[in-house]
Amino acid sequence: MAKQNQETQTQEPGSLGSNPQPLTNFKYSNRVQLKSLFLNRNDGGAEFIGQTVVVGGWVKSSKEVEISSPPPPPSSTAAENEAPAKDVSCVEIFQSRIPLIRNIMEVLGGNSYVSRKKLRDSPIPTPLPPKSSTAYLLLTDGSCVATLQVVVESSIATPSRLLATGTCIIVEGRLERPSAEGKHAIQLKAEKVLHIGTVDVGKYPLSKKRVPLDMLRDYAHFRPRTTTVATVMRVRSALSFATHSFFKDHAFFDVQVPTITTTDTEGFSNMFQVTTTGNQKADKEKLSTIYETEGVNLETMKEAVKEKSKLVETLKRSESNKEALAAAIQDLHKTNELALQLEGREKKKFGTSLKHDRVDSSEDFFSTKTYLTVSGRLHLESFASALGNVYSFGPRFQADKTDSAKHAAEMWMVEAEMAFAELKDSMNCANDLFKHLCKWVLENHSDDVKFVGKRIDNTCIERLRQIISGSPQLISYNEALDVLRKAEDKKSEAKFDSGARLTSDHLSYLADAIYKQPIIIHSYPKEAKPFYVRVNDDKTVAAFDLIVPKVGTIISGSQNEDRLTMISSRMTELGLPREKYEWYLDLCRNGTVKHAGFTLNFDLMVLFMTGLSNVRDVIPFPRSYGKANN
Repeated sequence: MAKQNQETQTQEPGSLGSNPQPLTNFKYSNRVQLKSLFLNRNDGGAEFIGQTVVVGGWVKSSKEVEISSPPPPPSSTAAENEAPAKDVSCVEIFQSRIPLIRNIMEVLGGNSYVSRKKLRDSPIPTPLPPKSSTAYLLLTDGSCVATLQVVVESSIATPSRLLATGTCIIVEGRLERPSAEGKHAIQLKAEKVLHIGTVDVGKYPLSKKRVPLDMLRDYAHFRPRTTTVATVMRVRSALSFATHSFFKDHAFFDVQVPTITTTDTEGFSNMFQVTTTGNQKADKEKLSTIYETEGVNLETMKEAVKEKSKLVETLKRSESNKEALAAAIQDLHKTNELALQLEGREKKKFGTSLKHDRVDSSEDFFSTKTYLTVSGRLHLESFASALGNVYSFGPRFQADKTDSAKHAAEMWMVEAEMAFAELKDSMNCANDLFKHLCKWVLENHSDDVKFVGKRIDNTCIERLRQIISGSPQLISYNEALDVLRKAEDKKSEAKFDSGARLTSDHLSYLADAIYKQPIIIHSYPKEAKPFYVRVNDDKTVAAFDLIVPKVGTIISGSQNEDRLTMISSRMTELGLPREKYEWYLDLCRNGTVKHAGFTLNFDLMVLFMTGLSNVRDVIPFPRSYGKANN
């Protein structure tokens, strides 16, 4: 019995005696995800040794090792070559030693003469057996940072088809302990290779080692296969989930605001116009120039046809002057003929698909000018006035021609609006969301955060812990100006006039160099904020910004104006077209309430979490000025 107990204690993890927990396949494919092997396991997956599984993924790196085999036994032919012949005649000895005699014998013997030596020197070649080798592949399936070493013998699959970086394979095999100690606690010994998706090594951009992030942006469809970008995208996914979880836990309703709008929410934004007639308008303007240069205007001719048609109809109803009617009909025919000639010339020059009517907004898809939305906060107000607490999560667009590392043309925003709330409520909610996101990723994606700390930003983990345990420094706009003016280290030489908009350099300097932690700046001058922000008694506005080190402003919020006279006055000051905001003013006229909210720049939040420097590296398919490749 003691011997039996001793044997049980020496069994490897994953053996039958230890009753290992069987691995569960991913529900929607017959494979095990790598995160099931490695995540939250101190033993590196050793408990699963002995189990047979199917895994799939892409080759991250590889090597081939030839299996050495003993030399083959000497053949009988080789033995004959090495041993001297016992029945060699004198003639053959002379042949082999004296070339002249060998040549004479070849001439006398003709083509039928073949020396024994030549026969012995030219044995029938024996085909060499194929080389045996083992391919060692590091496989990743994107579910986690960790990789699995897969061992494939050449008898199972041709190594040359497996070794290229980026090759996709599905393998069935047995989990075992590696023969040599290393960073892997387990490896998969392949028994079957079920699928091989080869790559074109010469054209595949990831065939090279360590492709810079800025170059990877040109291959947005491939870059998630790199460890860095894959990690960033898992962090992004975690932040998205945590965002929805936060608002659900705090009784907010998810509302989808329109992507296409007639309203400039900020009042001073560069917006993308939405139209279906842009190219048509350019062609028509070109046509109009041609016809006017030649002394004939197509639009004028068409108007003339309409007028002459009306005259003919009038004369037909009166029947008092038949001669005048005949002349009018003849004139109408001539005008129509001329119009048809112009149409024919137009079709010949520009094709039959071009319409000739003058372009105006009434002919566009929408009857008025429309744009891609910059912000959804005004639309959220209408739902906050009915549902109480609402939020939205989606893309917003700004047509700024900038190459800033903190801006892209399409960026995702988290926007919240709360009825019966004031500025301090908005600041508290924004700060709670910010801390919740940091805590969620740190606790639930520790492997990804550790990779970020190792490869990208070694201050990442400590920075997140400080944010979770602390609170931002709260200062007013005027206090921020005073700090900047008094700063001994004059890194920024800009003039800090009262009412000036603080630049990103100013804000970064405050968070990075002065306070060295997140800060909240509130009570801005009204010139620095949108028209809908509530005006305070001291002529400042009830707005705030949350600024974090290395990134800058990550959240902007405000208490919005609920007084109709004040918001109307602000619109007049900024020269905003009142007719485009009538629907918004109706909210102030009917059942208005104090309300506040904020906008979190989600892409900058991902940038802050991962420690990268350019926002385009954390967006799956970035769009920036002059660049929209796929």
